[in-house]
Amino acid sequence: MNRELNDFVESSFRSIWSVELLLLLYRQQRKWSAEELVSELRSSEVVVTQSIEALVAGGLVLVEADGRVCYSLADPANDLLVQQLNELYRKRPGAVRKVIVQNPADQLRTFSDAFSFRKI
Repeated sequence: MNRELNDFVESSFRSIWSVELLLLLYRQQRKWSAEELVSELRSSEVVVTQSIEALVAGGLVLVEADGRVCYSLADPANDLLVQQLNELYRKRPGAVRKVIVQNPADQLRTFSDAFSFRKI
């Protein structure tokens, strides 16, 4: 995996579910309802909703006024990175999973969350 793709994965995805969702939208470019995505990914509504929110925040997908979701990049330059991610994930999904799991930002967030105070 090249450095640019590695950085893209680290900065754009906190879970493999988000990768799966983005690649589904990329491969089958149409507008999807949340229910259709839950069914197609065999996931939960919570996971799909969180993934959509993260991908929207990352400028990778768009939620239409009617609630349907589609592949739409805020920065068209990311299209090449999504193409590369698609190819890599088809051939070596473990390499993509490894980058997400070993993301230093997530490790630091997990560590700091252990020391945060929560209201009871």
